[in-house]
Parts: sequence; C-alpha cells; structure tokens
Amino acid sequence: MKVGIIGTGAVGSACAFALVLRGAAREVVLVDRTRERARAVANDMRYGGPLSPMLDIRDGDYKDLAGAALVMITAGVNEKTGGATDRGDAAGRLKLLAANRAIYQQIVPRIVEAAPDAVILAVTDPPDPLADIAREHARHERVLSTGTFLDSLRFRVHLAARLGVSPASVDAMVLGEHGTSQVYLWSTAQIGGLRALDALAQRNLPIEDVRAAIERDVRYANISIIEGNDASQYGIGMVSARIAEIVLRDEQAVIPIGAYNPLYGVTLSLPAVVGRQGAVRILDPAMSADERGALVRSAAALRSTLERSGNAAGDRRPSS
Repeated sequence: MKVGIIGTGAVGSACAFALVLRGAAREVVLVDRTRERARAVANDMRYGGPLSPMLDIRDGDYKDLAGAALVMITAGVNEKTGGATDRGDAAGRLKLLAANRAIYQQIVPRIVEAAPDAVILAVTDPPDPLADIAREHARHERVLSTGTFLDSLRFRVHLAARLGVSPASVDAMVLGEHGTSQVYLWSTAQIGGLRALDALAQRNLPIEDVRAAIERDVRYANISIIEGNDASQYGIGMVSARIAEIVLRDEQAVIPIGAYNPLYGVTLSLPAVVGRQGAVRILDPAMSADERGALVRSAAALRSTLERSGNAAGDRRPSS
C-alpha cells in the first residue's frame, strides 16, 4: 500500500493531499529535485495526519520508492510556464511534449531501478504521449496516463448542471486524447437510462448550442482554471488518488483512462479494467460513426506528435 510521487509542485502536492484525505495508501513518498520542498510538503501534511486515516507521508529519494505499488510522475513544465494556455492553439498541451519528454527520459529509468514492479502513472501534461515515452523506457506494460478520466468527470458535471441532476447520476465519457482532439460520447451519454440528448430535448434546451457550450467548457476547463488560479491542480489530484486506490486495491474497476492500445498504436483513453497490474483489459464501447472517426483522428494527432518528437514508442511494443 505504498505510493510514490515524483514532483511536489502544485499538481504533485494536490495528488499527495488527495491521497491523505482519501486514505488511499498506507505510505506515500515524495521525491523532488529540491529535497527541501518535498520535506516541507510532507511535513505540512503529516501534521494534519492525525485527522485522516492512518498514513505515513515523507520525503525521500528514488531508492525510497522500493516496494511502491504505484508511482505518479507529476514533474515537468506546466501549461502556464510552457505557454499552452491559448484556446486558439490546436496543439494545446501537446506543445509541452518536447520539454517534458527529456524529463521523463531521466526519471523513468530511476523509478524502474528502485520499484521494478510498480505501475507508472503519467500525470504531467501531455500525459498520453508521455505515457508512451515512459513505457518505452520502463520496458514493461504497467504504464498508465491519467487520460480523459478528469475530462469525463467534467463532462458529467456540465451535463448535470444543464439537466438539474447530480453528476453522480450521469453516465458519460470523453475518450481519446486528454487535449484538444478529445472525443465526447454523446451517443451513449445517459441519465437514469434516458439518453442525455433526449433529456435535453425534453427540457426544450437548444441541443446543438448546449453541446457546443459543454464541449467548449470541458475542453478548455484547464485554461479557465489557470486564468483564475495559476494552476489546474485539485481535480487532477483527486483523479490521481482515485486511480492509485484502484491499483492498490486491485479493484478491477472500469474507468476511462490512458493505456497503450495496439489497435491505434498509441496511448489514448478508452474505458479499461484497471487493477494491480495497470490496465488489464481495454474495452471498445459503442459509439457513432462520427465519434469513431473522431477517435481515429485523435489517435493520429497523438502519433504525429510522438513522431515529430523523435519518439517511436507508438510503433513498437517493449520487451517484458
């Protein structure tokens, strides 16, 4: 029940805080290039620990990741620093790949040396191609991207707000890239067994306008948050903690998450069965022809980005 987190900036700290509040692990090790920062973050949370489920949080080095079941990588250049906050830029988060690729190439081998059996979770943007890079250097298949799990939750929240229901009552997913090419499965989105599109029609809402507004709000949610608070951190922290919980407990839970898909030759999000070994089975949900075509285009955008970055991880499978 041990989790490691690489990077204790805004996102890494949010991941750690969510782990503490959920009691998702018994031990959390924070690793940062600035040891003092990792120690400060760990101590700050440790002092509130008596109010949370039993958990030991501490700073450490890579060797202290030994025995970890899951290691999150949050280190890297963020969207604001990397200039990925322009709504008119179709590349979106993908423009951060060049800088963060080099960081992952340094970090991943050190994780594997210390914790060879751990699942690796790419949290840094852009998480999908970075998961492919991590997979190449880890030389195993237990690599995940946070993918569109958070986007799917955002989709549910915005759809629920239009329909006047709890987001927990909405069944809806976003697939493909965690980025501008993401795909919204409107064809299968439901509320209580009723198609979401039919529910919108019953409320006499302008369907096409609502669809466009929701997709815009979800696609650029991170930018809106950054404009107000400098970093989009809490939602992804909560999602990452939930993924850790699923892995540590071997829940075999089905969630939309980034995993390498040989059909598309790249890491992208589809619903997958997740447990102690990572994504153990990828599901192929029903979708419209337009949605299928959009998913193919999303995969192509990810492959193209990897190829331009000089990485061929999507074209080959690593040895076990």
